[in-house]
Amino acid sequence: MVFAKPQYSKSKVNRAGDILVSPDAYSAADQRSATLILANWRACHGYPINTFQATLRHKLRAGYGQTIVAQRLKRAPSIIAKLERFEGMQLARMQDIGGLRAVVSSVTRVRRLEKEYRDTVFEHRLVSSKNYIDEPKEDGYRSVHLIYRYANSRVQDYNGLSLELQLRTQLQHAWATAVETMGTFLGQALKSGEGEGRWREFFSKASAALAIIEHTAPIPGFEGLDRKQVFEDVARTERELRVLDKLKSFAIAAEHITAEMGQGAYHLIVLDSGQRTVAIHPYAIARLDEAITAYTNVEQRTRAGEPVEAVLVSAGPIGALRKAFPNYFLDTQVFLRSMRSVIAEVSPRRPRKRVRRVIRRRR
Repeated sequence: MVFAKPQYSKSKVNRAGDILVSPDAYSAADQRSATLILANWRACHGYPINTFQATLRHKLRAGYGQTIVAQRLKRAPSIIAKLERFEGMQLARMQDIGGLRAVVSSVTRVRRLEKEYRDTVFEHRLVSSKNYIDEPKEDGYRSVHLIYRYANSRVQDYNGLSLELQLRTQLQHAWATAVETMGTFLGQALKSGEGEGRWREFFSKASAALAIIEHTAPIPGFEGLDRKQVFEDVARTERELRVLDKLKSFAIAAEHITAEMGQGAYHLIVLDSGQRTVAIHPYAIARLDEAITAYTNVEQRTRAGEPVEAVLVSAGPIGALRKAFPNYFLDTQVFLRSMRSVIAEVSPRRPRKRVRRVIRRRR
């Protein structure tokens, strides 16, 4: 396998982050250099992610039922936005450039998988964790995050790199997908807690309803409300914003998804939200460097203002990609079904029409 190795010191990586956050303060040559450094630093996380993915798939073979496993390298716009958002954040210390996700059917299975990881003895070190299921974020985000620092005595080039393992349920995954999809078309970073208050408010209410369904801790601000109150609030806000109609209209028909022929361990998914099209480009492991270059080129188009987004992922065939990264296919069907169920529970049922039976007399 061909994987990139770190080519720059952490001080140079941090300086590249500073340049990318404030490009106008630096020369064009500095900006080009910073882009290359970021590309290499991000690519280096490919090897640790691949190692963790093998471990995760092994754990999920026993008693977890239908699952989704996906890995990704964080998008450059997201990396830069995070550096801007958190004062004092340094690129070399960012913990989620390499990400791995497991989606399972229930909260019980999330907790079981988390315990398995905590009980596993290996060289990698668990440096921090966040349980956003037991302590949800105010915006409604729920998941378990485990941050590991990679360590391998046999392959030491990647020692010290961090990666994030996310464990979530199908409903939590569906909610996060809907937030990202709506944010894409509103042109607002709803995922990062930005954007119009009414949209952020709807998604926090939607998450409060899903937390009730999953019997988990309430979303902050909804602690004193019962099931009926929360569901009615969701229904009322949905009517005002017409959320379900909007999400449904974003769906891309299958004929608008174009996939290059060939097998690939990695896929570059490019979403053009202006044209509502998705292009999928497969890359073999031996072409990972080429894939990362193509990924960087699309991101430069994004930074130039084009309505395109890209992500380089590994999640198997196209069907698995669609399940793992539904936001890039504008696929919010699971979220739509769950919200329709919530709304139906508190919506007045229409009275059934009484059918008059007409009895014809025999003559």
